[in-house]
Amino acid sequence: MSLRLQLPIFLILLFLGWSTSTKAQDPRFSQFYAAPMHLNPAMTGAFDGSWRVALNYRDQWASILQQQPFRTIGAGFDMRLNVAGNDYFSFGLNFMGDQAGESRLRQTNGHLSMSYLKELTGGRGGNAQYLIAGGQAGFGQSRLDYSGLWFTDQFDVPSENLDLSQQSAEMLNNSNNPYMDINAGLLWYAIFDDNFSLYAGGAMNHINRPEVSLIDGSEAFIPLRWTIHIGGELPLTREFSLLPAIAVMDQGGSNSFTFGLNFRYTNYDWRELAVRIGTWMHLANKDSGILSDALTFAAILELDRMNLGLSYDINISPLIAATNSRGTVELSFIYVHPEERRVRVKCPNF
Repeated sequence: MSLRLQLPIFLILLFLGWSTSTKAQDPRFSQFYAAPMHLNPAMTGAFDGSWRVALNYRDQWASILQQQPFRTIGAGFDMRLNVAGNDYFSFGLNFMGDQAGESRLRQTNGHLSMSYLKELTGGRGGNAQYLIAGGQAGFGQSRLDYSGLWFTDQFDVPSENLDLSQQSAEMLNNSNNPYMDINAGLLWYAIFDDNFSLYAGGAMNHINRPEVSLIDGSEAFIPLRWTIHIGGELPLTREFSLLPAIAVMDQGGSNSFTFGLNFRYTNYDWRELAVRIGTWMHLANKDSGILSDALTFAAILELDRMNLGLSYDINISPLIAATNSRGTVELSFIYVHPEERRVRVKCPNF
């Protein structure tokens, strides 16, 4: 491939990397409902059981970046402890690793999560309502490998050749100092029946605005991210229900809107097999306004205490000419260990 053809592709990659690092510091999951503690610290302990493991994997832009796509891995563990009546204290650990593009920009962080679940209303024959307040404190770090990049002072315009032996004048560091990160959130939900529930939550991430600059003599901060998510489960019949949801995020002037629903069927067997199939739309703001970014198709298998999820994003943004509509593959896994004794607290199907 000639250098004339490489330049437009390089500009596309540069745009992707720049928009990700400056406007959308935090990676997101299309299956946001399957990454609970990443979505909202108050989701810590929001499950039916004694402890939970959640794993997530996302692979994006492989159609353009080939061997260096954007990859995001998430892992979480949390457990609940009864403290009084139907009130619970929960704690957990949450880890996230993200690598972006040819520069191999890596973001890693880990948090200790804590929450308190308070029963608001309950009792026999009536609906139950709960409020959860959660917080996270942890550390993160960013790393950069610029050995695969070239800069303007390494490009000879007359000959259209690169001379990578020339030293770049860029003052880039391979990593920044570890930073502390603080998050907080609230979640309210109501249970009306086994397959009828509503919930609403909100979170604020990077409350302390961590400093993450990789350039000597400059400052860069992770912008505050706020999240609002609303959803529930609406019964159609005893076996069929709908799980609509919406998640709205804002960070540093960038907005993300994901909305849609999963259609759920369960046979109520002993092992409680259930299947979910759904469609989701993702919108994002650009200079020209709010634009459609991706259409997601998701399938989730619930088997006993495990949820296995697979989704694929079809790219419908202006980048469609480069991606040929190919977008993102995402996998999720959740295991919830049952309580050792009978409890009255119930949580929604997210």
